[in-house]
Amino acid sequence: MEATLKEYLQSQDDLLREAAEALPHQFSQCTYPLGHLRQAVYLCLTCPEDRGICSACSIACHTNHEQVELFPKRNFRCDCPTMAITHKCTLRTKCEEENTSNTYGQNFRNMFCRCGRPYDAKTERETMIQCLVCEVRCQPSQDWFHESCCNLRERPNSRQPSPVTTREDDDAASEASSSGLPPPLISGADYESFICAACVFDNEVLRKWTGTPGAIIVTRESLSSPWRLEQGNIRDENAPLDIVESPDTLMTGSKRPLSPSDHSPESKRVRTSYDTPESTPRTCLAPPSNPVISRIFAGGLKAALDPSTSLGTGDIFFKEGFRDRWCRCTACLPSLQVYPYLLEEEDTYEPPEDPDSGEFAFLLHWRSYSQETLLFEGLSLEELGMRALERIPRDRAIDGIHAFQEMRDDLMNFLRPFAQEGKVVNESDVRGFFASLAENSKKARG
Repeated sequence: MEATLKEYLQSQDDLLREAAEALPHQFSQCTYPLGHLRQAVYLCLTCPEDRGICSACSIACHTNHEQVELFPKRNFRCDCPTMAITHKCTLRTKCEEENTSNTYGQNFRNMFCRCGRPYDAKTERETMIQCLVCEVRCQPSQDWFHESCCNLRERPNSRQPSPVTTREDDDAASEASSSGLPPPLISGADYESFICAACVFDNEVLRKWTGTPGAIIVTRESLSSPWRLEQGNIRDENAPLDIVESPDTLMTGSKRPLSPSDHSPESKRVRTSYDTPESTPRTCLAPPSNPVISRIFAGGLKAALDPSTSLGTGDIFFKEGFRDRWCRCTACLPSLQVYPYLLEEEDTYEPPEDPDSGEFAFLLHWRSYSQETLLFEGLSLEELGMRALERIPRDRAIDGIHAFQEMRDDLMNFLRPFAQEGKVVNESDVRGFFASLAENSKKARG
């Protein structure tokens, strides 16, 4: 295979950029000592146990195993160093007791959505959406949902590997699913969080807000009618608070965060807080119930999820700023306090940044190719070499410096004509260069 020097270097840069973006943290410490917390969890399909492991263990202990990323789970402790998993944890030598406080829903059996299908990232054509509340529900929890199961699109007839898409695709096109599916009824860029029907039916306040401004639901007039979005009167001036588009808010209920371009400028508003009993209003500020949605809840959850009878599942797609809009009266607030993350955005644990990541910045952002050295944003090759040489004995370091400088000069002299004239660097050229180095080394040793 032939390629110009510039093409080869560009391909290496692309690969290194992808690797750095995928693994920007260090993975040398299991999160088990941190206790139960909200963190990214992985399911190892190679191991027979239906348990979850942290990000560090997924790489350090199960790197050659087949895994499924379950994304954030609340109040979860890593199972890797416990007796629950027979595969030995390489980050913690002590075998711990099983985590009896962890909750294991169907995701830990590689089953997802209300349809109970397994997930395969290589063949899945639809975007899957995570329920904001399901993370902490017990066995009935489904957590991740297909767009088609939320009536956002027709279910695809076949599931083939998705083609590669470019970053230049707009949100609607990417949500159209990179496998050639039409755009969903609502794009991921158009809502912040998703709460599934089972969780909505279980909470009176959520039911009250369903189908009102900022709390979108998918419904239809009759069994033969098309699905549409119901969100009440979005221009209702009597709404208690405006929906504010905040550039600091990320999309929680989807696998893809909102990009900065998705946000409109932040509008000014008076923010009312009812965090204390003294400031809690006696008058309920919740919007009036939507009569269209009331019919759905009146029929019960089973009927809402039955395709032969359903006029809407009851799933809610919350617009940005939904936490600012809640009524916090004495009747509404207790139902919200059951799930504090509905009132305030929560933190998710991330592994510490790799302390050596700065040493590899040059691999991600090169700036120019000169006659003397390769210049990068961050550190040059010489600087990186010096850092490495500082870790070995002085006599060996001096020999290493001389060897490095000689090879650098020889390599630069060899590659310079190719770079200047845009010539192709063949495999035979590279082999010839190193063969010449080896021959010169033999002659130098006599």
